[in-house]
Amino acid sequence: MRPVSVHPLVRFGAGAFATAGILLAGLAAPASAAESDQLWIAAPYEKNLQAGGAATPVEVGLYHDNDNFTVTDGRLTVDVSGLAGVAEVSWPENCAPSGTSALCSVAEVPVTGGDHTPQVRLEVRAADGAEAGARGRITYAASATGGPDGTLEAPLDSFDTTLTVSSGPDLVLDGLDAIEGATPGTVHTVPLSVTNAGAEPAQGFTLGMMASHGLGYESRYDACTYTRTGDDEYAPMSRAECAFDRVLRPGETFTLPEPLRIAVAEHALRERLDVDVRPGGGATDIDEGNNYRILAVDAVNTADFAVRGSKVSGAAGETVKAALTFRNKGPAWIGNLGSGDAVALVDFTVPEGVTVTRAPAACDPRTLDGGYRPGRTGAPRYVCEMPYWVLEDAVRTFRFDLRVDTVVPDAKGLVALRPVIAGTSFPHDPKPGNDKGWVTVNPTPAA
Repeated sequence: MRPVSVHPLVRFGAGAFATAGILLAGLAAPASAAESDQLWIAAPYEKNLQAGGAATPVEVGLYHDNDNFTVTDGRLTVDVSGLAGVAEVSWPENCAPSGTSALCSVAEVPVTGGDHTPQVRLEVRAADGAEAGARGRITYAASATGGPDGTLEAPLDSFDTTLTVSSGPDLVLDGLDAIEGATPGTVHTVPLSVTNAGAEPAQGFTLGMMASHGLGYESRYDACTYTRTGDDEYAPMSRAECAFDRVLRPGETFTLPEPLRIAVAEHALRERLDVDVRPGGGATDIDEGNNYRILAVDAVNTADFAVRGSKVSGAAGETVKAALTFRNKGPAWIGNLGSGDAVALVDFTVPEGVTVTRAPAACDPRTLDGGYRPGRTGAPRYVCEMPYWVLEDAVRTFRFDLRVDTVVPDAKGLVALRPVIAGTSFPHDPKPGNDKGWVTVNPTPAA
């Protein structure tokens, strides 16, 4: 199985909130243990309710870690006794209420990390007479059929949602429909609007936009400040922070002074524009869940990954230096901006007759069949992890020290690129033939 990746770039915009179960799963999921599994509840930590206003959705899901198991008959218990005098709940069809709780059914529990829709959607409304600032809590428990022991249970007392009665604006982003099949070098007009669905006016608001490396802002606005971000650790991005001082009354919709136009660069491939809106004046937005959207832009492009080894020579007892070099020949860059997974692994099998006495920090020692091996040196195989992003002309070299124990003419060790997820390929790579190379120790001179 593969654990969920929790990465700081899953969401660029401000005001992000974590989902309890998914975050816990990402931290706790075992990397490779076919005999284990765990059930999780994904629920928001907190929500605001509009005093005297419309209902607010609270979406809850069940997930489990290990895709080696099929998990069914999920049973989610939702306890709303902590909402007395604060809020009222409308139950969906898959929940059977009884008093102040309900048992909700989930026929099949998916594995964490996929693009899943929460299976239980509660509609919560502030109780009549509840004043701003009143707080209540929903708690959850869950079990399901499956896993190594036949039954899975979510950790007790680990999941709850706090609801606060508030009064204020509710800014809602709309537009930003996905763009597929974009041609590098083109410009696209992107519909974008902000509506105040709350009961009070927004006294100004800010709009933040973060564009990935393959996108640019063709349209520029006087209300926006534009900056570039990124360093050796984080992928380059373009940030726009826009402040609008106009009052947005309940029911009003705002559009930009001119349509938002996004340029698709020649090195674009899998891009995203993250947009976040926030009310000004320190006001609390009633429902932050609709303040943030992602525009996905998929460009028709390729990125030619390649790897090469090296040839080294040395007498018995000598230490030689071997290099493994990754190169992205473009024309596109690659960024796993959602998962944070490495763009590739460089898999190195050590040649016969030598011992690794120094390995790069990014290269993990493995047994010959790819299993865990303790100790940094002397392993028969090493797997080197690339970053989660590489530019269109990226080059990265991994340098090993090899002690020649026995001179074996033409001793070869395979160097191979492979994706993080075993059994998959690089769909962006037009030339898979250059994804392999060799480290050759004591090559025989050509005749």
